Amino acid sequence: MSDAFVKIDLHGLRQEEAIARIDRAIASAGSGTYQLHLVHGFNRGTSLRTMIRDWYQYDPKVKRIMPGDNPGVTVLVLKELY
Repeated sequence: MSDAFVKIDLHGLRQEEAIARIDRAIASAGSGTYQLHLVHGFNRGTSLRTMIRDWYQYDPKVKRIMPGDNPGVTVLVLKELY
């Protein structure tokens, strides 16, 4: 994966499936990947949003977690842009 900003659609996934997909994306992120934009949705995706924030806040590859450009997106920052 060599894109600087990677978008991952998590709509309709259970938490275990979402974790597996996110973990694969983090593991395959290249040195040029700065952020993972996790699209979980707003109405039914809030449980995924909570899980993402709780699960990945202590991941050593994730520098920080921030809200996306809308409430249905969460961004995992893997590398800071300077």
